[in-house]
Amino acid sequence: MTTARDQLLDHLATATTTTCRCWGVTRADGMFLGFTDHDRDLTFDGRTYRAASGMTAKALQMGTGLSVDNSEAMGALSDAAIREEDIAAGRFDGAEIVCWLVNWADVTARMILFRGSFGEVTRQAGAFHVELRGLTDALNQMGGRVYVKTCSAVLGDSACRFDLDQPGFSFEVPLQGRDALGRYLFDPIAADEGWLERGRCRIVTGAGGGQVGLVKFDQTIAGQRVVELWSRFAVEPDVGDMIRLEAGCDKLNATCQTKFDNFLNFQGFPHLPGEDWLTSYPVSSQVNDGGSLMR
Repeated sequence: MTTARDQLLDHLATATTTTCRCWGVTRADGMFLGFTDHDRDLTFDGRTYRAASGMTAKALQMGTGLSVDNSEAMGALSDAAIREEDIAAGRFDGAEIVCWLVNWADVTARMILFRGSFGEVTRQAGAFHVELRGLTDALNQMGGRVYVKTCSAVLGDSACRFDLDQPGFSFEVPLQGRDALGRYLFDPIAADEGWLERGRCRIVTGAGGGQVGLVKFDQTIAGQRVVELWSRFAVEPDVGDMIRLEAGCDKLNATCQTKFDNFLNFQGFPHLPGEDWLTSYPVSSQVNDGGSLMR
């Protein structure tokens, strides 16, 4: 059986070739974007690779070791392809990318040249430059677990297992405005003041949709719920955009037990001895019977 790769290799063995490169980009939110350096659109596997993006790439660097295969792609920022606000909002952070070598005269003849993800993305003078990182990049990441008193899980993730969709732990409300300090204003919600601090603020609708910020301040002032983030969104939400506010967690075992009733999934080690234990010593005013000095 002749594969698409075999067909392409047979084509490359001829005196005249008709090849181009195609890039398929899949963002974290599932959106697919296809690009090609050919002068017309190409379609295969049910996906279209557009020629109008002006996207190009430098020569690929690939090796057999654990060093990161890398290249760089570049193209023009446009509303039809990659928009500047999408990059600013982080929608392309870590996006999956597949680079194909394709016979544009017969797209059934093709093979994958590169598979990896987006690295650092920069934009300047109406164009973007993105570092492409190969699959071996994941093998160079530090792994393991740190043993500390506080919880290492992220509230609501697979380790925590807490369901934030429970009533009282997340709220989807429209943005009412911003005050002079840039803090977000909402109608009152059924939660105590400070309930959202250290929680997440996610933009659900609007131009800034998908962005997530961390809550620094949560109070009720003059009948409105006032929420301040540690850092502002790259693309600010507009009045009326829906915002999802999630309860915050300070990673302490007492909070996990009393606020979330989720201590069985607590991922910290609250009984680890601290620095006070390391510096403790017997004194005559205490009972020195060989037991613990930390009573």
